[in-house]
Amino acid sequence: MIIDHICFAVKNLDEGIAYWERVFGYRQMTRMVVNSLQKVKVVFMRKDNSLTIKLIEPLEDNISLLNFVNRGGGFHHLCFKCDNIDKELKDLKEKGLISLVPPQPGEAFNNHNIAFVLARYGMNIEIIDTDKKADLL
Repeated sequence: MIIDHICFAVKNLDEGIAYWERVFGYRQMTRMVVNSLQKVKVVFMRKDNSLTIKLIEPLEDNISLLNFVNRGGGFHHLCFKCDNIDKELKDLKEKGLISLVPPQPGEAFNNHNIAFVLARYGMNIEIIDTDKKADLL
């Protein structure tokens, strides 16, 4: 597995995008995509020779994420890309990680499956097996 992106939860995507552009020199690489299953709006940011950043803004009915961003938001999860999501999830469960969200289509990844597991130290991990990002600019 390799890190695909790091995700930060923000109260407002437009403000989050502007902040990452102004402070860190990142540029928006996708248009905003709504992930209806995860109840978030998603934008990917890029910078040459750096990791991809994903910003998420909660939809109105995502109460737990709304509470998080209302307390300031911030780091949400690491995403690892693997060759086979089902095999990787089986291996991670055998290593003691807890399944949070089973594989399901992720609109931000052109409906390729995504899954979430919980690792030690409260680390939220997303697993994908695609390079696809929806609605590239």
